[in-house]
Amino acid sequence: MPPETLGSRLRGNTYEVKRNTLTTYFDRTASKTWEQLTSDAPVSGIRATVRAGRNRMRDTLLSWLPEDMTGLRLLDAGCGTGALAVEAARRGAAVVAIDVAGSLVEIARERAPAGLAIDWRVGDMLDPALGRFDHVVAMDSLIHYRAFDIVAVVQALAERTEASLLFTFAPSTKPLEVMHAIGTLFPRSNRAPAIEPVRERLLRTLIASAMPGATLARSARISGGFYTSHALEVLPG
Repeated sequence: MPPETLGSRLRGNTYEVKRNTLTTYFDRTASKTWEQLTSDAPVSGIRATVRAGRNRMRDTLLSWLPEDMTGLRLLDAGCGTGALAVEAARRGAAVVAIDVAGSLVEIARERAPAGLAIDWRVGDMLDPALGRFDHVVAMDSLIHYRAFDIVAVVQALAERTEASLLFTFAPSTKPLEVMHAIGTLFPRSNRAPAIEPVRERLLRTLIASAMPGATLARSARISGGFYTSHALEVLPG
């Protein structure tokens, strides 16, 4: 698929509308929910499985990054409440942690230990003003987007990435399709915008077509209870 087609999709209605929906959801509806979910506070059985799954996924992505990141620059693209950004900074990285939801960034800023090199920002992870990075991580920040939008975002981020880009997507599995249809991930009062299940083979094909010089390296799927997410490592060409 030609880059110009991907670019038009990236700035088209599907991407922009979904991003705005996510901003509204996290800032106006679910800030307290996600503050609790990403803490050690007691949560319901459903949310406990989501918390456990997210912790396992974060540990997996961190294991794909260097143990010593001194002198390296990392973008946490969709940082949420900041756990991954904090760990990367503890390894010595200079971290730019950005999210569309200002309420989550504020929680992250308040939780972060003092003395870490983290630049907390509210805005679009695709902002070219953020500069270039050695590593980029987008954990569960693309699970609400369709395949073509995911690939367009990955392509745009990879153009500013030197070593590796790690991202996750919602794999198209029977259990996830059922949960997606029923809509029981969270109670109705604060349910998240719909997750978009994506076929892994399709995503790999689209990335190979859009980014012929890139390499798809490590791959891992975390699945348990009400959490299912698949991680891919992209090495830019």
